[in-house]
Amino acid sequence: MTRDDVAQAVRNPLAFIAERWTPTQRTVQQAAFISLAMTVLIVVTGGAVRLTGSGLGCPTWPKCTEESLTATSEMGFHGFVEFGNRMLTYVLCAAVGWAIIAARSQKPMRRSVTRLGWVQFWLVMGNAVLGGIVVLVGLNPWTVAAHFLLSTALIAVAVTMWQRIREGDAQPRPLVGKAVVQLVWFLVAASVLLIAIGTVVTGSGPHAGDSSEVPRMGFDWETVSKLHAVLAWIVVTLTFALWFVLKAVDAPRGPLSRTRDLFLILLAQGVIGYVQYFTDLPEVLVGLHMFGSCLVWIGVMRVLLALRERPHGTAGLPAQADDSQLSSV
Repeated sequence: MTRDDVAQAVRNPLAFIAERWTPTQRTVQQAAFISLAMTVLIVVTGGAVRLTGSGLGCPTWPKCTEESLTATSEMGFHGFVEFGNRMLTYVLCAAVGWAIIAARSQKPMRRSVTRLGWVQFWLVMGNAVLGGIVVLVGLNPWTVAAHFLLSTALIAVAVTMWQRIREGDAQPRPLVGKAVVQLVWFLVAASVLLIAIGTVVTGSGPHAGDSSEVPRMGFDWETVSKLHAVLAWIVVTLTFALWFVLKAVDAPRGPLSRTRDLFLILLAQGVIGYVQYFTDLPEVLVGLHMFGSCLVWIGVMRVLLALRERPHGTAGLPAQADDSQLSSV
């Protein structure tokens, strides 16, 4: 390696790597999927921190204690759990970084896909800072809710990148009519509201995240739980209605399959939700419900993205064409 090569690598490492490596399509897809999987994993482990009462296992941030960057043996199990979750943020950053490098190294370069990777990176950074704020304010439930909702946004971007890698860069071509698209956007809106109310249930419920006196949101837990259940049934009804409409209009297999998958995920999530409600919220079931929430949101995003297709190899279209907004579906 020459001195010029070293200088180039320092100035623009991504371009330096891209000039010397061309990943296969499968490699780029795997990188995007790993990024998505790690995002779900850190959401679930974040839930484990709360459910084990380890939210203040490291009582400050960015250090674990005022004197130590890492957890110490005196901090016991809770310190280990909280610090372990913090370390997973670095693993997630590595996964997102790998996805960015792989996407940037594709030939020809696809700026729209690479940008989605960078959006993930900055969302991870923002959520890491917000996680620190959660600790500094003593697990205030509103900040905990914001922490989870920002993770939900991160999942949406990760799913979009994973899907876009498997598509071309042509303008999106709708596979269904406008009425179906509007129905799906109602489903998306209802799902966002369902997840948001779910954070209120968490912020009002018994699992505060630490054994100390942690403030709650002040809502009646059973009332918001029932509202959450009503919204869940609305999402299930909209999903079933969507499947019925897609069958009636003889829609392509993609949207129909994604809607079916979402319906099955919702049924499983509903069973878990009702069982945990009637069994006084055992920690294991609450954790499974959080994992199910991630799967539901992934399913909703996949339905939305299945409403259009982007062919490969379109004449006269630059390979670097920007990604259209989701609203263009």
